[in-house]
Amino acid sequence: QVQLVESGGGLVQPGGSLRLSCVASGFTFSKQYMAWVRQAPGKGLEWIAFIGTSGRGGTYIEAVEGRFTISRDNAKNNLYLQMNNLKSEETAVYYCAKWKEWRTSRGQGTQVTVSS
Repeated sequence: QVQLVESGGGLVQPGGSLRLSCVASGFTFSKQYMAWVRQAPGKGLEWIAFIGTSGRGGTYIEAVEGRFTISRDNAKNNLYLQMNNLKSEETAVYYCAKWKEWRTSRGQGTQVTVSS
C-alpha cells in the first residue's frame, strides 16, 4: 500500500522559509520520479517541482524557480522541498506525489500559511 506522509508546514511570514519533508513507503521510492504539488484555497492542484530518480537537479514551475529546491534521499525514502522567500499567495496545502500520478494520488498534505 502506497503511503506518502508530508510534514514541515506551518505559519511563516512573507519572505520566510520552510522545509517540507515527505516519507514514502509501499513502493520502490528510488525508482520513481517524485513531485511536490500544492492547492491554494479555492484553486486547483498545481505541480510545482519534480525530481528524477537520481536526485540530480529538479524541474520547477517559473513561479518558484530560484526560490524552491526539491531534493531526495533514496536511502531514507524521503523527499524534501526547501522553500525560501515565501509569498502570501503561496499559502496552500502542499502534497508529495509520484510524478506520474500527481493528479490522482497524493499524501494527506501539509498546510503552509504565509502571512504577517
